[in-house]
Amino acid sequence: MTPRKESMKDLASWENEKDYVIANVTVVDPSNNRIHDGYHVGIKEGRIAFVEPGKPQVASMSVFDGGGLHIAPGFVDIHVHLREPGQEYKETILTGTRAAVAGGFTSVACMPNTDPVADENSIVEFIIKKAKIAGFAKVYPIAAATVGSKGEKLTEFASLVEAGAVAVSDDGHPVASAQMVRRVLEYASNYNIPFIEHCEDMSASANGVMNEGFTSTRLGLTGIPGYSEQICLARDLLVLQSVEVPFHAAHMSTKGSVELIREAKRRGLPVTAETAPHYLAFDDTDLGTYDTNLKINPPIRGVEDREALIEGLIDGTIDCIVSDHAPHAAHEKQVEFENAPNGAIGLETTFSVVMTHLVKPGHMAIADALSLITNKPAKVLNLPAGGIQPGDAADLTLFDPKEEWVVGKDDFHSKSHNSPFIGQTLNGRVKHTIVDGSVVTATLMHV
Repeated sequence: MTPRKESMKDLASWENEKDYVIANVTVVDPSNNRIHDGYHVGIKEGRIAFVEPGKPQVASMSVFDGGGLHIAPGFVDIHVHLREPGQEYKETILTGTRAAVAGGFTSVACMPNTDPVADENSIVEFIIKKAKIAGFAKVYPIAAATVGSKGEKLTEFASLVEAGAVAVSDDGHPVASAQMVRRVLEYASNYNIPFIEHCEDMSASANGVMNEGFTSTRLGLTGIPGYSEQICLARDLLVLQSVEVPFHAAHMSTKGSVELIREAKRRGLPVTAETAPHYLAFDDTDLGTYDTNLKINPPIRGVEDREALIEGLIDGTIDCIVSDHAPHAAHEKQVEFENAPNGAIGLETTFSVVMTHLVKPGHMAIADALSLITNKPAKVLNLPAGGIQPGDAADLTLFDPKEEWVVGKDDFHSKSHNSPFIGQTLNGRVKHTIVDGSVVTATLMHV
């Protein structure tokens, strides 16, 4: 018997449901670049049971009214900083994963620059355990490539992968020598995990605090040239020609880097790359207010760089978008620009920035844009995420693609509030997030 519309429940009223149907939704399937209006999605035992058109014909399952919202695979972020262990005053695994699901992310991969550095299996296991206790987003640790991220001695990849690490990186610290890059790549290839590089020539960056150019001169701030990123990237791509195992370039920010990656892909090298929302939404002229929330590494670049990154996303040169969620306590950012730490939070705004700066201007269709934060990043790290087919985990995000909202400084579920988007009007908003069939955003209402 077909349930009558008035018998449907509001999804926000979900309580401990295991098997149910979400009706009256538009399904976005980024993997197949398709959008289906007037569909319903069935969930059984934490997995997707069916995705079908029309009204549900299931009398034995609770039916929730999706209210015409769009439903997509849960978002995937492969570059976040959860700060735990060691810097819990900035963020914890609990608060970070709460922020993740508030932003529609059901799976996140966290970087190893904790204190102590995640260079041992016990730390990887600790992170996974804490995430399971938290009960929000799924967390996949990225382990350090070298001991203490010092670039001198390889970590024990075998035990780290066995503990649950999905990649290795010294994020925040570029691997210092070409020889060590080769050793990392060769060792990682034995375990089918990628090496993620923070591309920066430290001698070129020196004491810079923003992009080098006219604006840095006008503001009296020391600049970081674009070639700081490109020198390191070019070196690693040359090494990759000899090794040819998966290499991922983190938070790309320059036009020159896009060109290097495009050429490397043309030659068939196994390279993938990411960029972050702040590089799509801002350029260095926005730093005229000395807003320390815009102090990021790599720095916000020029207009040509921003346009090149958008073009790189459109043509597939850049594979995915990550938040590079980097929480800092208020007192750390409330200092002179030169003395503020690098980084901004982003888990709760990334989706809306994608909608505002890629979809709304017509650069990309919704399905194409969402592939950048669903199936494509999942593919980079071989994560079991990013799909919306029967049999997939019921990790889902429901959103209103047209809702406009103003980012408020007190609206974040993250422990820190250092967002450069505070006060901005963004397009598209997450309404519900489901992890393994559980509507975790219903829990957020009671936090």
